Amino acid sequence: MKHRLLLLLLFMFVTSALGWAQKSAPLSFTVKGILLDSLTQEGEPYATIRITKKNAPNKAVKMAVTGANGHFQEKLNVASGEYVITISSIGKSPIVKEFALKPSVRVVDLGTLYSSEANNVLKGVEIVAQKPLVKVDVDKIEYNIEDDPDLKSNSILEMLRKVPLVTVDGEDNVQVNGSSSFKIHVNGKPNNMMSNNPKEVLKSMPANTIKYIEVITSPGAKYDAEGIGGILNIVTVGSGFEGYTATFRGNANNNGVGAGSYAMIKQGKLTLSANYNYNYNNSPRSYSDSYRENYESDKEKYLESESSSKSKGNFQYGNLEASYEIDTLRLLTVAFGMYGSNNKSNSDGSTIMYGADHQSFAYRYNTDNHGKGSWYSINGNVDYQRTSKKNKERMITLSYKINSQPQTNDSYNTYLDIEPEADRQEIVDNLLLKNFHSDGKTNTMEQTFQVDFTTPIGELHTIETGAKYIFRRNSSDNKFYEAEGGSENYVYTEDRSSEYRHLNHIISAYAGYTLKYKGLTFKPGLRYEQTVQRVKYIVGQGEDFNTNFSDLIPSVSLGIKLGKTQNLRGGYNMRIWRPGIWNLNPYFDNQNPMFINQGNPNLKSEKSHSFDLSYSNFTAKFNVNLSLRHSFNNNGIERVSHLVTDPNGEIFDGDHKAPQGALYSTYDNIGKSRETGLSFYVNWNASPKTRIYINGRGNYRDLRSPSQNLHNYGWSGSAYGGIQHTLPWKIRLSLNGGGSTPYISLQGKGSGYNYYGLGLSRSFLKEDRLSLNVYCNNFVEKYRTYNNHTEGQNFMSRSSSKYPSRYYGFSISYRIGELKASVKKAARSIDNNDVKGGGGGNGNTGGGGAQ
Repeated sequence: MKHRLLLLLLFMFVTSALGWAQKSAPLSFTVKGILLDSLTQEGEPYATIRITKKNAPNKAVKMAVTGANGHFQEKLNVASGEYVITISSIGKSPIVKEFALKPSVRVVDLGTLYSSEANNVLKGVEIVAQKPLVKVDVDKIEYNIEDDPDLKSNSILEMLRKVPLVTVDGEDNVQVNGSSSFKIHVNGKPNNMMSNNPKEVLKSMPANTIKYIEVITSPGAKYDAEGIGGILNIVTVGSGFEGYTATFRGNANNNGVGAGSYAMIKQGKLTLSANYNYNYNNSPRSYSDSYRENYESDKEKYLESESSSKSKGNFQYGNLEASYEIDTLRLLTVAFGMYGSNNKSNSDGSTIMYGADHQSFAYRYNTDNHGKGSWYSINGNVDYQRTSKKNKERMITLSYKINSQPQTNDSYNTYLDIEPEADRQEIVDNLLLKNFHSDGKTNTMEQTFQVDFTTPIGELHTIETGAKYIFRRNSSDNKFYEAEGGSENYVYTEDRSSEYRHLNHIISAYAGYTLKYKGLTFKPGLRYEQTVQRVKYIVGQGEDFNTNFSDLIPSVSLGIKLGKTQNLRGGYNMRIWRPGIWNLNPYFDNQNPMFINQGNPNLKSEKSHSFDLSYSNFTAKFNVNLSLRHSFNNNGIERVSHLVTDPNGEIFDGDHKAPQGALYSTYDNIGKSRETGLSFYVNWNASPKTRIYINGRGNYRDLRSPSQNLHNYGWSGSAYGGIQHTLPWKIRLSLNGGGSTPYISLQGKGSGYNYYGLGLSRSFLKEDRLSLNVYCNNFVEKYRTYNNHTEGQNFMSRSSSKYPSRYYGFSISYRIGELKASVKKAARSIDNNDVKGGGGGNGNTGGGGAQ
């Protein structure tokens, strides 16, 4: 039934598009010619071509560039009439020529046009050029989301699959430069909640609110040193004139519905923008199972479990921004934003422990869990920028930011059908199988003060320096209640509850230097960071502890421009991972008696050294970027697990007991890693209507832990690609797909994956104000399975999870107004990317982590 409904929607969509096209079918013309340098008589390559109606000079009907030999031949689907072609290139006077299109003459030859050197600079002239999808700088790569037609139907997460050096796997986990340790900024400002929960947030945010995404592969000294992979900087829409604009959108798919709006107004020196989006999600039930073998026991040898879960909830986000140009030298920017989620979930499962014959069992039981939770990020910031009157490149910026990240979790867990009945009480006591209610609240309150100063020295040199102070207060209050038997008489249990306060004082300073000489750019830098942590436990078994970190972080990058379109880049970076609160917290978490977790307060900062060499060639027709990267780490923070085999259990920290058969996990600075990888990105504009791209990487990893006698190594790779083609009647078709081999970890490997998708879109009305999109992903499979494998000295464990994969729906948006102005932002702002991501997700006990 669903397949028939999808086919019916596609048929109605294409039929309406055909009908619309037939009502306003334009004529097809060809405009051609050649552009030569007036002195050398050689073809002028990659000059910008802009064609407009004579009576509407502000709206381009065609944007293109000349070929490598100066030739151009462009097809136009427009009405007959008077037109103007403008051809411009850097350092040359623009060429403006009028021509007429008549139904009787479908090919217009403009002949030979000549470019000449510009004799003067005209004030107030705006040069409009065709934007490339990818641009490269010495320390970053920029992907232009705004000019990709897929933005109208996709989320930011889906668009990231196209971005060079970024990978998104089948479970929507994001990596930058092959690392899951990266930071996310929005408009140059860090967003810790987004960094900690990238897939939850990014797949809920529509891409049509984004202008471009920067992949900062070699963060310089001005950026905090946290994060091995780099920084993703998401820049929101805008650029332009006086007036207003507003866009309203709605979407529906097989998992839920959503709606949103974006509005901006600019009047004189003041610019205001507002954005709000709401999405409701009710996904199908997912399934998982696990298998574990104990090599040293016969009575309790095989542990098997299976479970299913379902969740529903809403995600919403909004922001307000304002900029005011006090005068030509001073700019004030104010912003306030929030995003977050409320959700409800329920799950059930069964667990059984078999003996050596895999028939008789030591015990078995069922579980039922239900609960609700929320997580939010609320932030505000003020930036003041002062530019020098004598030199516009010299500026000082003062910034203040406040951020709060509250989270709640309220869940009930019930153990059912515990067998054998004769040993029921003993099993309950040994495994702590008591019904419980957990009510947890966490919050991170953060205030940041920062000053940045940049000044050029002559025409070739630039110096930037700055300092920052962060005060961060993490608090957690997790109340734990137990009930005897199957009763609902829950009693507060202090031993299994936890409440603590975690204070951070972070002081940092940096200095950087940039040399730009002709086609060479050289950027060395040095950063110092001092972190003071104080943790106090009010309730629970944790012990108060203090930890200090002091790090000196060098970086250097070198870029060479080999020609008009080619660049060679190289660099060295030292990046650090400071342990988060989930790594440090010594709380003995045995809520699941078979999977026990405990932090290690003695952890030190993890340091990674990386060397990069990249080549890029970006032309109007063909883009390629190749990056070779080698990194090593000698004190990696690794999660270490071992199975408890003693029939009497095992004691940790003197008074914490883990029962036989439990998998105990903690963290330690034991990892030694070596990784070499090659990333590639290729984009071919095969025709004005067709674009083909592929984005991938391959790498070899060698992971060791001599103290634990662990060693794992192997190759892995991933690739993502797609085709975008404009069909007749302006229907845009997108086909994409990709996959990965299994990934390597210290004690095992994860699952490979693949995905595929199809999308159709069409814009209507004057200036494409109305857009309609239909799409479907993984339409053949309703579910997809992912596997993981882990091995220790005395156990082997594997698990599989089955998630809903089929996804289809449609979206519609409508735009009013003419403004394309952006809220101006200070050139420097606060970048709090010092929190280690990936440790706790939504449910980490520290709210935002601890550095």
